[in-house]
Amino acid sequence: QVQLVESGGGLVQPGGSLRLSCAASGFTFSLSRMSWYRQAPGKERELVAGIGGPGGDTRYADSVKGRFTISRDNVKNTVYLQLNSLQPEDTAVYYCGAGPSTPNYWGQGTQVTVSS
Repeated sequence: QVQLVESGGGLVQPGGSLRLSCAASGFTFSLSRMSWYRQAPGKERELVAGIGGPGGDTRYADSVKGRFTISRDNVKNTVYLQLNSLQPEDTAVYYCGAGPSTPNYWGQGTQVTVSS
């Protein structure tokens, strides 16, 4: 069955960095579009970044452009999200998703908290 397992979240001070990982199994990872979403308390889940399968094309939410970088390793079946210059408004649960547009499959999420 499809499994997406996120890791790498934690507590970080403003201006700090984190690297999130999402290990995937149960489907053809290299051909699948992968995305990172986040959901802050009281807010809807929003797209943060996405990366295509074969082509590796990327897209980002305006709020994270220039600060976050999505990448993938098709040998390790893992997608990453590098978070730099973190701000308190980046605090959320970050979810990995797999699917061509809105993800068909989701991970359990990893908490990112930005606070001094």
